[in-house]
Amino acid sequence: MALRLYNTLTRNNKEEAFAPLDPANVRMYVCGPTVYDFAHIGNARPVIVFDVLFRLLRHIYGADHVTYVRNITDVDDKIIARARADFPGMPLNEAIAEVTSATERQFQEDVAALGCLEPTHQPRATGHVPQMIQMIERLIEKGHAYVAQRGAQREARPEAEGSHVLFAVGTFDDYGRLARRSTDEMIAGARVEVAPYKRDAMDFVLWKPSAPDEPGWESPWGRGRPGWHIECSAMAACHLGETFDIHGGGIDLVFPHHENELAQSRCAHGSAVMANTWMHNGFLQVEGRKMAKSEGNFVTIRDLLETHKFGGQKWPGPVLRLAMLMTRYREPIDFTVGRLEEAERIWRRWGRIEKSMSERDWRLVNDLKSPPEPQPDILKFLCDDMNTHEAIATMRSLARSAEAGHELAGERLVQTAEFLGLNLSDAVLREHAPDIERALVNEQVAARNAARAAKNFAEADRIRDELAEMGIQLKDGPDGTTWEIAR
Repeated sequence: MALRLYNTLTRNNKEEAFAPLDPANVRMYVCGPTVYDFAHIGNARPVIVFDVLFRLLRHIYGADHVTYVRNITDVDDKIIARARADFPGMPLNEAIAEVTSATERQFQEDVAALGCLEPTHQPRATGHVPQMIQMIERLIEKGHAYVAQRGAQREARPEAEGSHVLFAVGTFDDYGRLARRSTDEMIAGARVEVAPYKRDAMDFVLWKPSAPDEPGWESPWGRGRPGWHIECSAMAACHLGETFDIHGGGIDLVFPHHENELAQSRCAHGSAVMANTWMHNGFLQVEGRKMAKSEGNFVTIRDLLETHKFGGQKWPGPVLRLAMLMTRYREPIDFTVGRLEEAERIWRRWGRIEKSMSERDWRLVNDLKSPPEPQPDILKFLCDDMNTHEAIATMRSLARSAEAGHELAGERLVQTAEFLGLNLSDAVLREHAPDIERALVNEQVAARNAARAAKNFAEADRIRDELAEMGIQLKDGPDGTTWEIAR
């Protein structure tokens, strides 16, 4: 089945047929975490989105023919600041090692709980500094970068001995094409650093000098460290080549990070493109507001998995994953307690279906395909620019059919759920469900009875299905309708 993807670079208002440069080695790069703090729920969205795409590409082209790179940024000013704050008495390099190792471990544990496969490579920025220096040298040789004047640099950072190296934006005619902004719009819409060592306000740092106590590497421009953007360009080229198939990340990275990546990579390699397809997931807000610590709605993945800070309970990883996939990846998402509650009802309902299949010793459970494959109708939606919204809707329809006794529907549901990384084997309904309000259930049962009396059977079925997703089983008898928590 042909895969079609929306390309941020071309913005043709429609999806484009995906044609890899080499079907025997489909290559994808996705910007990973800067390891200085717990990953928040906004960080989780691209991790989940591109994990689904990784699974889909492996299904289409074969698991051995897809290379997925997600980097680890382990040198950054935020990391230095966190290390100084958390370990004030420790030598800075040791403190940085403590912060980055602990934070990366936390990140890996969190994304594993979300059901994500490990990427093919997870390069660290500190392991690729020589490649970054080589790329910067090439940009200088080609006239796309310059070493800042010493006097202006000393004025900016008198404690550092090295030199700044900057990318000259004016030397690249296509700058702004990815973001679709003019230079004036980019200056107005971004936090452009005003610095005396820049020739132009839009020029960005490739290399910066390090103070004696800061992490640094020897270079032709003195001791220093790389800028953020050059890190990804160097790591992508090292593991995927000068040109590759897909570059992904959150919509917030389009400018300046991805715009700058694209510019320096094309100029260094003399290529027409860096990646043929650029993909970006939409923004995430929490309970109708932009997520921010100042708003009091800043939520980490760890908060959701292990504490009661959001909705008064812990949330299983597959529930968080399903809550993300219920919205198409390019659309904005409002992450709410209500959304999580709905996702948990759906997930547990699907888990009961898998459990009932196993208890009845269905051949279809014992002989599920490995690796799991999505149901054909659902694969059609996934190949349509990863339309997980429609895929989940189809899976809910399969669940209704499975509950009606259609065992093939149950097999297709379980196979697709496993393909999407939704581990149903963990979806064991609670022995007790204190979150289910008896009065609310009684109200819903009464509404269903009224709908049946009015012969509005569609509404009656809708209420029954909604209660089933809450884990409520109805029993219609001569004395009326009773209910119980499904086991």
